[in-house]
Amino acid sequence: MNDTVAAGLTAEIDGAIVRATQAGLMRVARPYHAVAAAVGITPELVMARIDAMLADGRIRRIGAVPNHYALGWRANAMSVWDVADDRVDALGAAVGALPGVSHCYRRARHLPRWPYNLYAMVHGHTRAEAETEVAVIAAVLGDATRQHDVLYSTRVLKKSGLRLAAAG
Repeated sequence: MNDTVAAGLTAEIDGAIVRATQAGLMRVARPYHAVAAAVGITPELVMARIDAMLADGRIRRIGAVPNHYALGWRANAMSVWDVADDRVDALGAAVGALPGVSHCYRRARHLPRWPYNLYAMVHGHTRAEAETEVAVIAAVLGDATRQHDVLYSTRVLKKSGLRLAAAG
């Protein structure tokens, strides 16, 4: 088999794996075995191809996406922070490591109306619980914070990534 044919087969297999997993992994004891059965390849090849796609960046991460509302977490808040740009990466890493923060990231400011460059999502059963998590973030950031705000979710939006059409 020449390299062009091999690359084409690899791309076809990778596409089939993505299509089989894009709605989520099956909740079974061996999800990659289930993907393998659906695609018609071995579980070892599924895992090797997923590792390759993670390594080259075609897949950024594999993780659980809980439905916070179904779990009783009704106060979902994005805390936004104005911190010095030269410290935002280190501060973001510290905030992102907090157990009450589900995700944390840096975004560009849009001055003069939007001075915030660090975002951290927290969840609580009540707003008081969410505000407790925001207070923990504030303690970590300390005097690095120039200002912040808390934006509460008002509705649930469908969360999904890119979806590939079925092969055909």
